[in-house]
Amino acid sequence: MSYRVGQGYDVHQFCDDKPLILGGVTIPFEKGLLGHSDADVLTHAMMDAFLGALSLGSLGDHFPDTDPVYEGSDSMVLLDHVLRLIRDKGFDVVNVDSTVVTERPKLQPFVASIRGSLADRMGIDLERVSVKATTSEKMGFVGRQEGIAVHTVALLERKE
Repeated sequence: MSYRVGQGYDVHQFCDDKPLILGGVTIPFEKGLLGHSDADVLTHAMMDAFLGALSLGSLGDHFPDTDPVYEGSDSMVLLDHVLRLIRDKGFDVVNVDSTVVTERPKLQPFVASIRGSLADRMGIDLERVSVKATTSEKMGFVGRQEGIAVHTVALLERKE
């Protein structure tokens, strides 16, 4: 098999005492996201998609929230670990496509920076990293502005 597709999903609830970080970029907003690490929900969903594509389990398998080593971790450093796993299995990232679901903050002004941050970290062309933002039309926990959800699809290709 020369291609692998993975799907990732993550959610985090808002909190008052942390910064909001998405794709390694700090977004100016009055709330951050609650989590054991830096709670970068976008990077978490991407890593989950990558791990799924290679049948390597979930984020919790690799970075358990019960392990104090990962408390406050920079998710981009965790992404580096997942990227090493991808390379060690003989694959490269072809592309990744993420949808961030949030009522607030409005993310369009930050999408280019987020894409650039992720592309640089993954060592791939910007055109291979898609980040979109949408709302949930005021429905559910996202609609009540309780948190952010992210859906991600990733395509990996075996190196020749």
